[in-house]
Amino acid sequence: MALIQGESLAALRDRRPLVRNTLANLACLLLGTIAVAVLVRVEMSLGWDFVVAATLSLSAIFAFVLYLLPQYPHRRFGYANTVTAIRASLVSLTAATVLCFESLQQADTVLWILVGVVVVALALDGIDGYLARRYRQESELGARFDMEVDAFLILILSVAAALLDKAGAWVLLIGLMRYFFVAAGWLLPALSADLPSSIRRKFVCVVQVSILCLILVPALGAPVSNYLAAAALLALVYSFAADIVYLMRKRVST
Repeated sequence: MALIQGESLAALRDRRPLVRNTLANLACLLLGTIAVAVLVRVEMSLGWDFVVAATLSLSAIFAFVLYLLPQYPHRRFGYANTVTAIRASLVSLTAATVLCFESLQQADTVLWILVGVVVVALALDGIDGYLARRYRQESELGARFDMEVDAFLILILSVAAALLDKAGAWVLLIGLMRYFFVAAGWLLPALSADLPSSIRRKFVCVVQVSILCLILVPALGAPVSNYLAAAALLALVYSFAADIVYLMRKRVST
């Protein structure tokens, strides 16, 4: 393992233009996100914890990207990954708002802004995939980057639904299920095997984000919000169950 990592680092040193280009893109987006967070803090009279939360969450996501960079096959960070990084910035600002804005339940304007931000992030989710195919920049890094941003967004939206009493604490299962699945893969290696691309999986992801975004709308409350969240959870359970069955059958066949 150490030898493989050493070879990866050596290869990365030979690809300094990629490293510089990636760092430049991520640094610009991080600084831009910090600037936006400071402006939002001033306009909404928020504490510095808002800026810190947005900065730390985005820094963690970008650190994960740099961790995967040695296996990236292209010469530049690419348009698709840049769009995904913009989505990560929007998701980090959303996370900071949900976690740090007190009395979120009484702030209808803030909720509408969050809905707008999530809609933009969801729209960009389709653009980055198109750009990757259009410019032949598809990669394992890009797919994983996109997946983790989606997972983090769903987690934050499920936290928001719980904090707003739009559903019971069980709604957190929507956001935590992917992380439970990853943890299960540590205990049962068969679940950590690669999965084929799936339209069903992509559709269910869009359903999760769409429903959780809809639940944020101030005028929509219980019991409708409960029913919508339950439908989203059931769809997610079905999707993960289908993947688990596939992986277990693959293990048996091999």
